Amino acid sequence: MTVEFQRPAEVLPVGGGNEASRHAWVRAALQAIPAGRRILDAGAGTQRYREACSHLIYVAHDFGRYDGAGDGSGLQTGEFNYGRLDIVSDITAIPEPDQAFDVVLCTEVLEHVPHPEAALREFARLLKAGGELILTAPFVSFTHFAPYHFCTGFSRYFHVQQLEALGFEVMELAPNGGFFDFVAQEVRRTRPMAERYAHARLTVLERVAEKIFLRALARLRKNDRGSAEFACFGWHVRARKRPATP
Repeated sequence: MTVEFQRPAEVLPVGGGNEASRHAWVRAALQAIPAGRRILDAGAGTQRYREACSHLIYVAHDFGRYDGAGDGSGLQTGEFNYGRLDIVSDITAIPEPDQAFDVVLCTEVLEHVPHPEAALREFARLLKAGGELILTAPFVSFTHFAPYHFCTGFSRYFHVQQLEALGFEVMELAPNGGFFDFVAQEVRRTRPMAERYAHARLTVLERVAEKIFLRALARLRKNDRGSAEFACFGWHVRARKRPATP
C-alpha cells in the first residue's frame, strides 16, 4: 500500500483546489485503465466522468432521487440532471451478476449512503478478481444534498480497514490537500455562511483580517510536510480485488 502525503498544488489559491485536484486525480486514474474494460460508475450523479471513460464500456448507476432542492437544508445544487442512467437502484443492491465489472468508480458518494460498508461490500461482489476500485470520499463533509447526507467524512483508516477486510489490496491512498487548505476553504466559506445564517456581512476590518489570514495559510502551505495526516479535503483510493484463495 502506498500512502502519499502530497504537497498541495501551489498554483491553486489556498483552499480553492478541492474539486480541481480531485477531478484531475480521477481523470488520470481513468486514463490509465486499458481500453475496452467494463466500468461501473456507482452513484454517477450527473455523469461528469462519462467523457473520461470514452475508451471504456461505461455503465452509469445512481438511485436517481435527488432533485436539486432536497429538503432545503445545507448546500443544495438547485438543479440536478442525471442524464440517461443505465441502472437505477440502491447502491447496496445493484442488479448485476457477480464479477460483472473490471472497474468500479465511486466518487464523493459514500457520505450519501446510510450504510457505506454495505456499498463497499457490493463493489467487492461486482468486481472481477484483479479488478480495480477507484474511490474518493471527503474527510470532513458538511451537510449537502440533504436529506441524502448520512456521514460526515471518512479517514484513511476507514478505507484501509474496510477494503482490506473485503479482500482488496490498497495500491494508492493519497490525500486531497492538507490542513492549511482545509482551513482556508472554510475561511472562504465564511462570507456566504454569514449572509445565509447570521443575516450579516463581514465588516471592512473583518474582510482585511480574512485576507491576512488567507495569506498566512498560503505561506504555511508552501512548507507543508504532511499536515494531511491531521486533516484534508478527502482521500483518493485505488484498490485491487485480490483473487479468491482456494
